[in-house]
Amino acid sequence: MDEKDAQLREAAEKLALTLSESGMQKTTARVMTALLFSRQEAMTAADLCEELRISSGAVSGAVKQLIPTGIIERVPAPGSRRDHYRFREHAWATLMGNQNALLSSMWDAASEGIKVAGKDSTPGRRLDEMQHFYGFMQREMAALIDKWLEQYDTDKG
Repeated sequence: MDEKDAQLREAAEKLALTLSESGMQKTTARVMTALLFSRQEAMTAADLCEELRISSGAVSGAVKQLIPTGIIERVPAPGSRRDHYRFREHAWATLMGNQNALLSSMWDAASEGIKVAGKDSTPGRRLDEMQHFYGFMQREMAALIDKWLEQYDTDKG
C-alpha cells in the first residue's frame, strides 16, 4: 500500500468511526467508506473482505443495508461472475431524497392523529404543528435536492 492509499484508508476509517458513533453499524460504515474512498471504480466482496479484514458474511450484511439506501449499487463487470459494488453517483442526493418517505410518513401520522383528536384539542395543536413542519420539510427537501443536482451538474460541466 502506497502513502496515498494509506492516507485514504485512514480518512475512510476516521469517517467510519464518526458514522458508527452516530448510530450506523460499524461494519456497514466501514464498507461504505471503503467504497467512497477507494481509487477503484468498483470493488468485489472479496476486495472489501481483504481491505477491511472482515468476513464475507459481514460484507454481505453491510451491502444488504447500503444498497436500499441508494448509497451504493451492484454493477456488472464484463467477464466476471462476481458481484461488484460501487459508490453511486449522486448518492447523497439519493439518500436525502429517500428521507422524503419518512417525512411523508410523519405527515400522515400527524394527519391521522388530527382526525381522531380534533385540530383544536391539545394533541391536535401539537399534531398540527408536526404536520406543518413535515409538510414544509418535504416540499423544501425536494426543491433543495433538485437545486443541488442542477448546480452540481452545471459546476461539473
